[in-house]
Amino acid sequence: MTALAGWQNFYVIVGSSAGALIGLQFVVLTLIAERPITGANIAQAGAAFSTPTVVHFATALLLAAMLCAPWNGLAGAATAWGFVGLCGLVYAITVTRRMRAQTIYHPVFEDWLFHVLLPFSAYATLVATAYEARSHAREALFAVAAAALLLLFIGIHNAWDGITYHLFNRKPLEDRPER
Repeated sequence: MTALAGWQNFYVIVGSSAGALIGLQFVVLTLIAERPITGANIAQAGAAFSTPTVVHFATALLLAAMLCAPWNGLAGAATAWGFVGLCGLVYAITVTRRMRAQTIYHPVFEDWLFHVLLPFSAYATLVATAYEARSHAREALFAVAAAALLLLFIGIHNAWDGITYHLFNRKPLEDRPER
């Protein structure tokens, strides 16, 4: 298919980056787990802040894999990325609820921007372009590429933000009182 053929290298790069960053995120989470928080419900905060980062990386990887597949036409690919977008919108709403429910950390504007607003925009772009792909294929493919990159950059920002939070806002184990 000629419309997708020119995007092969782009999605190989995006997919490789997303896959590598997923692995790096698991390494970092494992290292952070060595410094446990006492007396707090860490699972709520993890579901609100850490898990979405992996989901966004995985979505970028999934989009890259889907758009490198040998589709017979753009309609099938558009349907697939539209479905991914719908799932992402539902997930963005879920993340919003989780951010409000967790009690460990009070989110600031930057948190709402990178954990809710920008991901919601990326997933909404996928849904909208799935519909528009039939009449504006070139523009739709550029918008899907922008959404994939946005999810990749959101994941990078959120991973960095989470790492710096854990490094600078948690006491070392030796400074903590014994239970």
